[in-house]
Amino acid sequence: MARKETAADAANPGRLKQIALTYKMTSKVDKKIGLVLAAVGIVTFGVFLAIGFLIGHPIYLGILGLLLAFLATAIVFGRRAERAAFGQMEGQPGAAAAVLDNIGRGWSTTPAVAMNRSQDVVHRAVGKAGIVLVAEGNPNRVKSLLAAEKKKMNRIVADVPVHDVIVGTGEGQVELKKLRTTLLKFPRVLTGPQVTATNDRLRALGDLMSNMPLPKGPMPKGMKLPRGGPKGR
Repeated sequence: MARKETAADAANPGRLKQIALTYKMTSKVDKKIGLVLAAVGIVTFGVFLAIGFLIGHPIYLGILGLLLAFLATAIVFGRRAERAAFGQMEGQPGAAAAVLDNIGRGWSTTPAVAMNRSQDVVHRAVGKAGIVLVAEGNPNRVKSLLAAEKKKMNRIVADVPVHDVIVGTGEGQVELKKLRTTLLKFPRVLTGPQVTATNDRLRALGDLMSNMPLPKGPMPKGMKLPRGGPKGR
């Protein structure tokens, strides 16, 4: 029991510190966050307290109002903090990968599976909806990256559906704050074992490509590759 209490006591300061840090970061973007939270808490508590006086139970309704005021304040704070975080991340390289990393259980993500010289990038997420390729960068350039990656996926896992998403604010694109919701709305067509098998096949391909012996530097002109594989000694 003593060990559990000690662990709980140690965790509480960490949570409070995290909440304070989140509030501090949010307030830099959302200047009215303090006033909004105070208004939500006071109004919620005031409404229940007033109802309590009307029905003759101000103490009970006051306690209930206090609890609901805390809950309402926490919900509003969470939503505005999330909105502020997305606002800061919008347009930043790798923002989509950060969102995919926090999509939730049942999904595995691999950032930057394809990239060009202009730093346009494609990330890959695998879940019960299949494979989702998420691109961020110039809409015109990432289309070729997506097409090449989809073609590769269709060769490797032809029996798995492949979706593609372009992150942005233009027509036909998905805003960063709606990326997680968009992925979760895709129909679930794979079972848990099928998702695992798909990940294993993709991981095996990645290991194969990373372990492939490639010569360093450009190949000398006129040099031809030897026929057949290398013979063991």
